Amino acid sequence: MKKRRLWFMMSAAVAFTTLVSLNSCRKDPLNDMTDEESRIYITNRDSTANFSSYATFSIVDSVAVASNGSEAKRALTDYDKQLIAAVKSAMQARGYTLVDKAAKPQLAVNLTRIDDTYSSSYYDPGYWSGWGGYYDPFYWGYPGYGYYFPAYYTVYYKERAVSIDLVDLKNAQADKQLNAIWNAMFRGSGVWDSNNINNMVTAAFAQSAYLKK
Repeated sequence: MKKRRLWFMMSAAVAFTTLVSLNSCRKDPLNDMTDEESRIYITNRDSTANFSSYATFSIVDSVAVASNGSEAKRALTDYDKQLIAAVKSAMQARGYTLVDKAAKPQLAVNLTRIDDTYSSSYYDPGYWSGWGGYYDPFYWGYPGYGYYFPAYYTVYYKERAVSIDLVDLKNAQADKQLNAIWNAMFRGSGVWDSNNINNMVTAAFAQSAYLKK
């Protein structure tokens, strides 16, 4: 009987030691995430838009950078060049034809890097008037127009992010309104790292199978 009790106690001690050892090696779900695991890809669309009805697009020649609600400024760093090239390739892969903005494209692609380190902001109608974005409708040849996100989605963020906005130029409204029909946002660690651009753009477009000619 004593031998059984001793064996049980030794087995329990070994099991406890093993459990502690395993727990000490286990990744903490918050503190031990890789940059890739921390990133979130959010896509939104106008459910009434027929994406296959558009044929041509043009993309901005630089990237707007908005910081803490201040007026966005224009930038063309190596990161921005790579972002423009990646989004351009993704749109072409979906069957859309790239044209110069003077050729009256049916879709406009705006790109923004957002550095909002202290407050929470959100997408809704009036987004660009709130940020003072560089790529307003005047850039696309629509002076006096407003640039709106329909109220069907809201995205909150509190750190660096990248936004891709697809604007409908084909169906400019009589009341001088241009509507964004698709948006993708990357947020989390490493979103401003050029090594991650291709993977982030691929992930965003993979979530949007409807976005094709």
